[in-house]
Amino acid sequence: MNPMRIAFIGLGQMGTPMVRHLLAADCQVSGFDLSSALIEQLTGPSNFKASKSARDAASGASLCILMLPNSDAVENVLWDADGGIAAGLTPDQTIIDMGSSDPFRSQSNAQRLAAQGVKFVDAPVSGGVKRALDATLSIMIGGNEDTVRQVFPVLELMGKYLTHLGGPGAGHAVKALNNYVSASGLVATCEALTAAKAFGLDPQAVNQVFNTSSGKNNTTEVKVEKFMLSGAYDSGFSLGLMRKDVKTALDFIQNLQTPGVMAAACLEVWADAEQGLPKGADHTAMHQFLQKSE
Repeated sequence: MNPMRIAFIGLGQMGTPMVRHLLAADCQVSGFDLSSALIEQLTGPSNFKASKSARDAASGASLCILMLPNSDAVENVLWDADGGIAAGLTPDQTIIDMGSSDPFRSQSNAQRLAAQGVKFVDAPVSGGVKRALDATLSIMIGGNEDTVRQVFPVLELMGKYLTHLGGPGAGHAVKALNNYVSASGLVATCEALTAAKAFGLDPQAVNQVFNTSSGKNNTTEVKVEKFMLSGAYDSGFSLGLMRKDVKTALDFIQNLQTPGVMAAACLEVWADAEQGLPKGADHTAMHQFLQKSE
């Protein structure tokens, strides 16, 4: 089995540029997505194989990367009675879950796979489409130390900031908490800018102050001017996915019985915005939603 033969399941906005980096490094990639149009975008390089199913993609691959939206999708790909890939996996294969999955369900998947000798690593990413395109993603890694060491060179092809955080589920735990912190910072920024505008202040000038003061965060630096004040609201990450990530974080916190008052309030705001904005709205449209609510 070629050690650089990789299956990649999930070729969306993040998955496609990540696959391109693997192909550029001469990896042999078998790709699959439910959308045939996404598969066609990658067809062309001799080291890319368009697969007819997830099981077809995983067959013969040393590594199987899953870039899927949630644990439901991951578990369907792994364990579905009709087309799940787990039934055909062998002990020399490794699953890498790079989507935004539930940490406890990732632990369970790792245990089930280990029972048949298959290795598991969770390696979710942060940085959005822009950093997927230039291979500077932050990658949060959970898994057995030896297994992580083996897959590290492949992960380095897609990201710049790689951190091994602990055993299976650790990467997904930190991903959920990171997105909660990001989501709460975005809501706080939007509320502050809406109040500033109502007071007669220039939101752009106010945001510039935030960026030279203690209020600086990812939203003030990256999103306010380009996606919010411009009215573009097209960062490439949906509001629905952000709401889902905040819920994953809150479920994680509640499961551990640690304080989560602000997380619960944050989720309520995101759920209200999802209901109040058109289906598929970008997560930066939270700014638009709160302005209308003012």
